[in-house]
Amino acid sequence: MASSPTDIPLMPEFRDNPFINRLPPQLSQRKAWQFLSDPPEFSPAERTYPIHLRMNCLYRLRRFFEPLEHHLRLESAFSVLLRQGYVSRNPLQTDYIRRLQDGHERILARDLTAGRHYVGGTAEGFALIGASGAGKSTAINRILSYYPQVITHDEPFSLQQVVWLKLDCPHQGSPKQLCMHFFQELDLALGTRTFAQFGKTRNPVDLMMAQMAQLANRHALGVLIIDEIQHLTLAKGVGRDALLNFLVTLINTIGIPVITIGTMGALSLFQDDFRQARRANGLGCAVWERLRPGSAWDHFVEVLWKYQWTRQETPLTDEIRQILYEESQGVIDVLIKLFMLAQLQVMEQSAFRNTPEVMDARLFRETAARHLKIIEPMMRALKTNNQREIGKYDDLRPLDSHVWQVFQNAMPQPESFLPPAPDLDSEKDRESDEVDPLIGALVQVGLASDLATLMAAKVRALHPDASVLDLIGYVPALLQEPAQAAPKKGNRPARKKAPRKPAVSRISDIAREGQEAGRSGEESLIAAGLVRRPHFGDAALC
Repeated sequence: MASSPTDIPLMPEFRDNPFINRLPPQLSQRKAWQFLSDPPEFSPAERTYPIHLRMNCLYRLRRFFEPLEHHLRLESAFSVLLRQGYVSRNPLQTDYIRRLQDGHERILARDLTAGRHYVGGTAEGFALIGASGAGKSTAINRILSYYPQVITHDEPFSLQQVVWLKLDCPHQGSPKQLCMHFFQELDLALGTRTFAQFGKTRNPVDLMMAQMAQLANRHALGVLIIDEIQHLTLAKGVGRDALLNFLVTLINTIGIPVITIGTMGALSLFQDDFRQARRANGLGCAVWERLRPGSAWDHFVEVLWKYQWTRQETPLTDEIRQILYEESQGVIDVLIKLFMLAQLQVMEQSAFRNTPEVMDARLFRETAARHLKIIEPMMRALKTNNQREIGKYDDLRPLDSHVWQVFQNAMPQPESFLPPAPDLDSEKDRESDEVDPLIGALVQVGLASDLATLMAAKVRALHPDASVLDLIGYVPALLQEPAQAAPKKGNRPARKKAPRKPAVSRISDIAREGQEAGRSGEESLIAAGLVRRPHFGDAALC
């Protein structure tokens, strides 16, 4: 039977402990599943939306999370780890004061093992190792969202309790870098300035570690989570061992529970050292492998399959279920992205070819071949079950960036998916209301509107297939023809005048010079100030 919130303070080890009693109540499995579940918004009516709107609907699947059995076990383990870590740190007991006194002596001695009092701890460690894309970070973030990060106590003491703090493991495997990350995250949670006070790079690492341990004690840190612990496998020198020893010290000496999260590449960190393995397995070392064909896989696919934004709803068949597994190899993150991309692809095909938006096995194969190339080495290693190769490819972030880019490239051009059939009558009406760009350009360079209209009609009749810029180049010849054919008046010889270059000839020269300089004719005319830059409603060249 699930416990009610009033049952928790009555448990003997939790009684009269403000750090535990101010926490939210522990969740039953049913309530944990309801809280962790994060289904996207969906309505069958959205299938009738235009493509560019349905693409936004598809992107909701990025946040999709369906809890499975191992996610519920993780929530339960975290709940127990957090509360048991506080059992030996009751602020109403003298042991808590002794811990703070020992912390002060450790700072003075710059030694985490210093201290006059021995206070037994109840903290344990927990390691979560799993394949990339299995939902480790998503699950832990969902669990953390249930607990307030900071709880303020006013009675019978004044204290800001930090329930949890989550850090990324430094790439260099440096304890100093970890301490600096700790100070930064603590400042974000509390609004303090501990990084400016203790995070200076010139401070020795032993002093920073002692300060970090004391701050964790002072603010009653419930759980410290270190994500991406596999970064330690790349650490050089003694950094890797120093950081692992530091984490063990936090658990043993300071009494802070520590959860480490990493990919399969992190297994060697705990298998090489018996002491590390023992501390990591205080409450178990959960290893999440990719899903295998079975009830869990079938359940997840069936839940995911409901979220179709294609115009036609496709039923789930055994063939599709098998293809989805072959192309995703049971990696949840790959499965979700493949499902998103396949729907996007069938929408695009339907717009261009006017075909039904139906998903089949061939579509998923084509989508995988087209969009999953970026993780092809990893998928090939999974298909062949080559453990050595799998260890090399444990990062799916490039795929996430690739999917984001695919949607970004598609979203700005929704009209290109389905070009409307031209309405000739409406186009004629629209053209009659718009100013001819050729006439507008000729008027701008000094021709009267009636002459510009006449020249535009003549030059278009002579060169019906020419572009606007080419037509402008033909206008000077038409302007000179009347002058050459005009009869002379009287017998008085005409006074010779310097030939006046027509205004339109200048346009041709500017356009030609611009082309020689590598610019378009339009850019050259705009730079010369003869044509305004086009915009909606403008009659300039476009």
